[in-house]
Amino acid sequence: MASENQDPAIRILCRRFQIIRNESGIQWLIGSPFFPRYTVISTFRCIHTTSSNSLSPDFAKESDDIRTLLPKGFEVIGALIVEKDCNFDKIAKEAINAACNLWKSLSSDANLGNLELIGAVVDLNNAKDVRFFVSRNGKMDSLESVSSIVYEDNPEKFVWERGCLLHCALQVKLPLYYQPSKPNDIHEIYMRAADAVASKFRDPQVTCLIEALNETSGAIVLRGSELSTDSSSSFSELKDSDTKALLCSHFSSRSKVITSFSSIEESADKIQVSFLLNKSMNSVKPSAPIAEYYPATQETQLLVIGHKLEVLCYASKDLSLSYGISKLVIPALVDQLHSMRKVNIPDLLKGHPELHPYHFLPPGILHPITVLYELSYGETELKQVETRRSLHLRLGLPFDRPLLRISNAIDVVGKKHSSSLVQKALSGSSFLKDVHLTIPSSGVSGGVASLVQGSYQYYHYLHEGLDDSGWGCAYRSLQTIISWFKLQNYTSIDVPSHREIQQALVEIGDKDPSFIGSREWIGAIELSFVLDKLIGASCKIINVRSGAELPEKCRELALHFENQGTPIMIGGGVLAYTLLGVDYNDASGDCAFLILDPHYTGSDDIKKIVNGGWCGWKKAVDSKGKHFFLHDKFYNLLLPQRPNMV
Repeated sequence: MASENQDPAIRILCRRFQIIRNESGIQWLIGSPFFPRYTVISTFRCIHTTSSNSLSPDFAKESDDIRTLLPKGFEVIGALIVEKDCNFDKIAKEAINAACNLWKSLSSDANLGNLELIGAVVDLNNAKDVRFFVSRNGKMDSLESVSSIVYEDNPEKFVWERGCLLHCALQVKLPLYYQPSKPNDIHEIYMRAADAVASKFRDPQVTCLIEALNETSGAIVLRGSELSTDSSSSFSELKDSDTKALLCSHFSSRSKVITSFSSIEESADKIQVSFLLNKSMNSVKPSAPIAEYYPATQETQLLVIGHKLEVLCYASKDLSLSYGISKLVIPALVDQLHSMRKVNIPDLLKGHPELHPYHFLPPGILHPITVLYELSYGETELKQVETRRSLHLRLGLPFDRPLLRISNAIDVVGKKHSSSLVQKALSGSSFLKDVHLTIPSSGVSGGVASLVQGSYQYYHYLHEGLDDSGWGCAYRSLQTIISWFKLQNYTSIDVPSHREIQQALVEIGDKDPSFIGSREWIGAIELSFVLDKLIGASCKIINVRSGAELPEKCRELALHFENQGTPIMIGGGVLAYTLLGVDYNDASGDCAFLILDPHYTGSDDIKKIVNGGWCGWKKAVDSKGKHFFLHDKFYNLLLPQRPNMV
């Protein structure tokens, strides 16, 4: 950490800032008290303003959103302003003042005397030029320009070697007694009940059970009397407190190798915290249970509101477990409970406001975020879509990727994995995924490889006990394509069987009823009909008169993989293939096609598949002069389009 006399240095962990052409705005810079000072891990775009001016934040709404989204252990450490033709020093002061005002809205600590913030400025005329300034010791009007900027090579390693995740899930039930003649009173009754639950987290009779997730190390117990009750400690002092106590590193794995490709499930040490209320600690002599009766003076009804609380917090591994629970987990639970209180009276009277927390780790963001979804709305309903769209805007995510759907939520405790294993065991089937990742390079000198984006399953002849040799290759290619849409969470339907594919074609009137159960071939046109019918995906079709013309389409195919990223079906004569990518040298015209062959009839042995060439790079003409694509056959290429949806 930089000392007060050292020149400040900015360390950047996030790979990009959200710079949008010709658009001014504010981004909040996110850091952590557990990182070296002035370390930026991510940015959140300011989306709530008090006027049409994008540089005038609505701090109340912004703080509400960020309090929900940002796990405890991360905090706002500054702001970046994007503006045109700007005075850097003047705009930097505005950025730091905005960050200071947001900090005040987020923090209960009124003492900002030691607050150090970053003010960053980008001129839209030169978006690559980012200027950084810092304020020290709460002096908002005295800024220092920063010339030392460090970009971390392996930010995932930086984050997860230093810290771990604390996870706590808790079911809360709030009993509400109210008079039916006074329904408007129920909201205040609800608020009081929620406050009463929040106060119990710091009850001396609370017991915390702490254990590592997915590890075999034993659990430990902390009692409420052992937790810190000092609410005056500033958040930045956490790492310096209680150094003799048991630390989070007690549950750390020392054998993990963290790379830039590691998922959070693989790279982060996770600690589970469970709360129990121990009523047996009283010194009162044992006695029989006592039931107390309080007669109501008027007609009264009981309404029980249930909430599922689930929080993730980031903690330094050298932080004591006691402080981690007191200063991170408990405040996170209280904040989440308070966020859930924002329901209206009609929803309360229904008895089930369905707000539910989910955690996500979208691509390009190094730390998890938490989202509260209202489950009474379906994922495709407008209100839920608009909620996700605003989140994509804040986080700088593309608007044609369903990255924040519930099926993409982080599986913190491994439930998805274990349930999928059970499902596979019951069904007796599983499919290889992403088999192209193990194949060698194409051999195209100076070429640029453009590949399928995301995961898919490999469907081929004889899968699931169906002998479709000689007629089912296009069906198998279609199944691979639909598996891609399913694994990217664009659809929740199961990958259809041959019969279900035929049924869909009959239902739209393309085929006669006798087609169902037949062994008739289908081609690119039929595949486009099925994709539209079953998952609402549109397709582009390219026709070529001869296999000799396919290399001429490589530039167009490369653009498809870069912009759409979906697998392509190639049909020619009586054969169909799945295309996963192209390697193309624009200068020489040399190219290769990454083919996934559905005609394979062997076992799902990835070495056998790759070594046998069933998934591999194919040149239009190989070194022996053999043509992969036949010159006397026409070919249709089906290019599924990625849905424009969140």
